[in-house]
Amino acid sequence: MSSLANLKKNLHRFGSPKKAKACRWFFKTGPGQYGEGDQFIGVTVPEQRQVARAFKDLPLPDLRRLLHSPVHEERLTALLILVSQYERADAAGKKKIYDFYLSNAKRVNNWDLVDSSAHHIVGHFLSDKNSAALDKLSRSKNVWERRISIVATYYGIRNGKMSDVIRISGKLLEDDHDLIHKAVGWMLREAGKRNQPALEAFLAKHHHKMPRTMLRYAIEKFPEKKRKQYLNGKH
Repeated sequence: MSSLANLKKNLHRFGSPKKAKACRWFFKTGPGQYGEGDQFIGVTVPEQRQVARAFKDLPLPDLRRLLHSPVHEERLTALLILVSQYERADAAGKKKIYDFYLSNAKRVNNWDLVDSSAHHIVGHFLSDKNSAALDKLSRSKNVWERRISIVATYYGIRNGKMSDVIRISGKLLEDDHDLIHKAVGWMLREAGKRNQPALEAFLAKHHHKMPRTMLRYAIEKFPEKKRKQYLNGKH
């Protein structure tokens, strides 16, 4: 049995129809919803991490096959392995994995898949380089590539770099998808924890046109009085 087949066998062994049903609801897989058609077998994230550790050296061709699986847990397991490989790789290996990730970005196609991988791979790789790739992703017609563009900035935020999150947030202000509003607000909130003046400067310029959800997320850690001022447009 191949390593890939063995991985799938191990993963499916953890499957639970009850958990799968709950996941289909939680990840909005119904007609017209953002996760329409996504399939679940009901494996928890800790269980997926356990399988990912056991198959941490699975080669990229097999990881590509997993990423193109209709099964959500198989795609997330592939990404967990990819993050592990990226962290252990030398500079050339990191570049190869970064390129692989972007070439398969449309298969990183739910919010948890993006959030568990984008900053570890894209954010880290671009942290000391020209980050124009984020701008390109932010202009994508694909909502998941746009989410990658903002969530990838989390690596820089955690290391004191605010320029990318401020720039990409500005580019996504008029995005019409709620998942982008939430992600931008989340990243702005994280930026504010580390550099409140940078967040307040962004809000001073943009809060009147920020989608409500984005603004609420961004100011979540502010004192109640200040939050109300922003929400009432009086700040």
